[in-house]
Amino acid sequence: MNISKDKDALEILKETSRTFYIPISQLPSGLKEAVASAYLCMRAIDEIEDHPNLDNFTKAKLLRNISLILQEAVDYSSFLNFSDKLDLNISHLPEVTKRVGEWAILASDTIAPRIWDVTAAMADRMAYWAENNWTIHTESDLDRYTFSVAGAVGLLLSDLWNWYDNTNTNRTQAIGFGRGLQAVNILRNHSEDLDRGVDFFPHSWTAKDMQAYAQRNLLLADSYTNSLPSGPARNFCQIPLTLAHATLDILTMGQEKLTRSEVMELISRCNNSG
Repeated sequence: MNISKDKDALEILKETSRTFYIPISQLPSGLKEAVASAYLCMRAIDEIEDHPNLDNFTKAKLLRNISLILQEAVDYSSFLNFSDKLDLNISHLPEVTKRVGEWAILASDTIAPRIWDVTAAMADRMAYWAENNWTIHTESDLDRYTFSVAGAVGLLLSDLWNWYDNTNTNRTQAIGFGRGLQAVNILRNHSEDLDRGVDFFPHSWTAKDMQAYAQRNLLLADSYTNSLPSGPARNFCQIPLTLAHATLDILTMGQEKLTRSEVMELISRCNNSG
């Protein structure tokens, strides 16, 4: 990746998530581009899933079109004019979504196709959930959803660690890592989701039930992270995991979210301990 594009991608990353910007920007060259590519591609489709002004049919169509373009890719040239191929007006979507074709080619061509594969599969799954208005009746439904949008990310991270320096991981725990972080997000955003007519809580579940679900998966996430050798993968995972635990703690106590200063203090502690 050339320097100007690298800076551009990191700037977009900082605009979309200051929390993930820090651990990604600290990764070594090569791995940094791969994780940034994965994050930005997935953020691009996530913005479609959560868009307040798109109907579910349009969301599903757009997500499936992105999936198909990723699936037909042969090499980097396949991503030229990515937006034009979507066959839908995307001018009103955020920049991170409009430029998904650029994010797809940030990583080395020795790992980029794996990122395309995971993003394509996730876009298809998001389309399914959009068509079904994210209807979750049971814990099994919740497991399916959290795998679709987060557990699969844990598996991709394991692939990236292995690709970069042959770090091996427990992939069941990798799924728990993704699910745990997603469950905390569901708890944190529950009121906002209800306002837009979406409820990720299974029928009859209370906040306490979702907290227990998050805690079970965060225990897997702890095992996943603690088993990683000292190095970039462990340093990366510690930051979102620490923030997830802290967020779950304050939600359990009835508070809304961590303050910006609390977040930065926790990140600073993670960096110092690493």
